[in-house]
Amino acid sequence: MTMQQAIDFRVTDVLRHPQRMSQIRYLLADSGLGMDGDIRWVVEARLGEQLVGCAGLAANVIKCVAVDERLRGENLSARLLAEVENLGLSQGHFHLFLCTRPANRERFTRCGFWPIAHSGDNAVLMENTPQGIHRYCRGLRTLRKPGERIGAIVMNANPFTLGHRHLVEHAANACDWLHLFIVREDASFIAFRDRLTMVKQGIAHLPNVTLHEGSSYIISRATFPAYFLKETGLVQRAWSEIDVLIFRDYIAPALGVTHRFIGSEPFCDITSQYNQTMHALLAAQITVEEIPRAKAAGQAISASEVRRLLKTQQFSRIREIVPETTFAHLAARYADCAEVA
Repeated sequence: MTMQQAIDFRVTDVLRHPQRMSQIRYLLADSGLGMDGDIRWVVEARLGEQLVGCAGLAANVIKCVAVDERLRGENLSARLLAEVENLGLSQGHFHLFLCTRPANRERFTRCGFWPIAHSGDNAVLMENTPQGIHRYCRGLRTLRKPGERIGAIVMNANPFTLGHRHLVEHAANACDWLHLFIVREDASFIAFRDRLTMVKQGIAHLPNVTLHEGSSYIISRATFPAYFLKETGLVQRAWSEIDVLIFRDYIAPALGVTHRFIGSEPFCDITSQYNQTMHALLAAQITVEEIPRAKAAGQAISASEVRRLLKTQQFSRIREIVPETTFAHLAARYADCAEVA
């Protein structure tokens, strides 16, 4: 098959036209790819009535790029990427990311994407500018603080609990300065702005902490592209390694970070594995300090337990494991006055 006919590009809204997804899924499957559930838009390349290529967009992340094997070598990938970049621009996304197999790195480099970090043979994260990560680090360097012990914590705070506060207080007391990053993506039960507010109020008494809004370089597990990795274990490994390597190679040097603080993880295997990745990849350059979880009534405090209690309106129990500032926010947002009295 050759492109003697003109290729027609069209944009499909996944939510409005779910019936068109079956052909796209078949094309992806032929390339050994799945379809990530957060894709909102798909650019289709059609030769007559036949689907011969596709590229998906989830916010500012390009996913699920596939070309009919009979048209590979015809520069269709580059044209698809140009179309999906234009789609992103039309929605205000000037800075785009793409995650793919390392074997595809050169192919996407030729299309104007630059690698940031890679996880072995599993995944490489790329962006559509050679200056993106460096521009971000230049901004971080303006927030650098003096000291021999500079700490960092990255947390979701979904929501901010007494356990989170215990970790932050421990790190702030152990360091000359502490940089606290809150994962930005709205893929959590509680929206980013609400989480940020709860953290800001909960650490207001600590004078040596800089609170950072997370960025696209603090990667959320919930939004990490997984369409090209078949095994769940590989997805978790790729996400954790890329996230930790970006922190090690870019964020930590920009801020002069010497210590990374994490809480122990008795409940979630995924977070426990992430902690192990940090120990393994940071050990040569950054001290990783893992502290035991704070407890209430003999049980480790967990944000997932707070979310469970919220769903059943058990505010008296929530009050025991979150700061008063968090409790006031949750009560105002999720409860009737009668429930909290």
